[in-house]
Amino acid sequence: MKKPIPFYKEQLELHNKRVEDFNTLISKISILRFLVFLFTITSLYFFRDNWKVSIPLIIIGVSVFTFLILKNIKAKDKLKLARALQEINKDELQIISGAFHDKKTGIEFQDPKHYYSLDIDLFGIGSFFQFINRTNIKESTLKLADILKANNINHIDVRQQAVKELASKPKWRQNYQAISSLIKVETSAKNIIQWLKNYTSFIPSQMEWISIIFSTISVSLFIGVYLNFISSTFILIWMSLGLGITGRYLKKINAVSQNSDQVKDTFRQYSFLLNEIENESFTSSLLKEKQLNIQSETKKASLIFSAFSRALDALDNRNNILIAILGNGFFLLDIKNTLRIEKWISNYKNTVENWFETVTFFDAYNSLGNFAYNHPEYTYPELSNNATILDTKNLGHPLLKKEKRVDNDILINREQFFIVTGANMAGKSTFLRTVSLNIVMANIGLPVCASSCTYSPIKLITSMRTSDSLTDDSSYFFSELTRLKFIVDQIETTSYFIILDEILKGTNSTDKAIGSKKFVEKLVGSKATGIIATHDLSLCEIQNELKEVKNYYFDAEIVNDELFFDYTFKKGICENMNASFLLKKMEII
Repeated sequence: MKKPIPFYKEQLELHNKRVEDFNTLISKISILRFLVFLFTITSLYFFRDNWKVSIPLIIIGVSVFTFLILKNIKAKDKLKLARALQEINKDELQIISGAFHDKKTGIEFQDPKHYYSLDIDLFGIGSFFQFINRTNIKESTLKLADILKANNINHIDVRQQAVKELASKPKWRQNYQAISSLIKVETSAKNIIQWLKNYTSFIPSQMEWISIIFSTISVSLFIGVYLNFISSTFILIWMSLGLGITGRYLKKINAVSQNSDQVKDTFRQYSFLLNEIENESFTSSLLKEKQLNIQSETKKASLIFSAFSRALDALDNRNNILIAILGNGFFLLDIKNTLRIEKWISNYKNTVENWFETVTFFDAYNSLGNFAYNHPEYTYPELSNNATILDTKNLGHPLLKKEKRVDNDILINREQFFIVTGANMAGKSTFLRTVSLNIVMANIGLPVCASSCTYSPIKLITSMRTSDSLTDDSSYFFSELTRLKFIVDQIETTSYFIILDEILKGTNSTDKAIGSKKFVEKLVGSKATGIIATHDLSLCEIQNELKEVKNYYFDAEIVNDELFFDYTFKKGICENMNASFLLKKMEII
């Protein structure tokens, strides 16, 4: 498997060529269509007095012209797909270089009350979601957000295998992503499913054979008129009868047509996505399970979706006044097409939801596979169930550039609690977010930003920020207390990895020191595992009282009147603080 950058450059070159080729093909088809049109018109002129010759010429000309139109539509579809693939590879090269801040931020998924999403920049500008999201369908975007927020430690190995397999299929992923990017949804999947489930048929079933008999008689009448057996006046009477029969159901058919016009393209594009899933070979249990969800019918789900799309398309042809009059007058087309739609809804309205969910799943999981493929240097955690919660070498933050990032080793056992001190800007908060985000990544099934990792699965809970909507000191402090109470309540029933950053900021220093110490003692007494960062060096004294507590720090040095940080995680207590130095350096004091 090629490395990401060479692969994306190769694919970009390939799809640039394909875009050029399809543009050329479309131009040739357009010229050919004009020539066919010109030939048909010229032939009609020469045989204008002989309708027995001119009618076959019209049929041939229209048939060839229609064939070329269909070829043109297919070529344009392929051109759209090639352009989508072109953009995907351009985007990947830009994102790898660090330019991803113009993508969807997912800020709507941010939840201050969630276990960790607000604290670790999971959503928002420059967030992990913005970095990895490649979804194109609204429901898929929601699915990806739910995956990131799930805090699920069950079956991590199953998710790992699914992500690994999708990472190994970059061409398949890109093709799926390109097809999904072409879906222009006017109605959400939820509303489509609701419409299908609530739909009530109104055309009697006997109209199916009545329409067949009516169409057969119409064809017989045309033959009779052509052979001069029947007067052409009878054709008009028969057409009026057909229009009258259709008119009985016209109001309800119009309502179906209005709904179908909004969903037909969705079903057409979804059929392509289902086809991609059906025709791919998967080995991981999760992907095979999802694939099986769309293979439970006697026919492939993609063909079932495609048939519905064609039925909706056929009904949409009624908007052409000529087809509406002649089609309904002689063949009861609106009734036929509505019957096809109603029969489809009756057969599949209770299974279509599973098919939509499968499409959504793959669209969301492709983002995870894409992230794993883009970072071949990352490692999948070796899952264990022993005393060690996290044992990593060279753990780093995935959103920091590799050349600027300082990686650290961390070994923390179950029921251990680290107190991390350090100067301002020395890297404490970044370290906490690094540990937090990598735990989230591990739980999702992603590889983590480390050279090696042994991990005993554990849920994450954090308190690093409070809501910005609470601005006065009392409310701010109450917000902190509410969050800490939430953590205490949660750890009573479930084990969590707890990460805290400078708690009790809303009170005075003495009260903060006393409160922080008592809170850490309570957590340790509850057999909790975690890390707390603080500027309060007195908190480090707990190590002398509780063997579960270990002190670590991030250092800062003043070298040649300049502040220097090495961002290295070290055992011990920080001795160097820098607030006074920075105030003087910036000429504030």
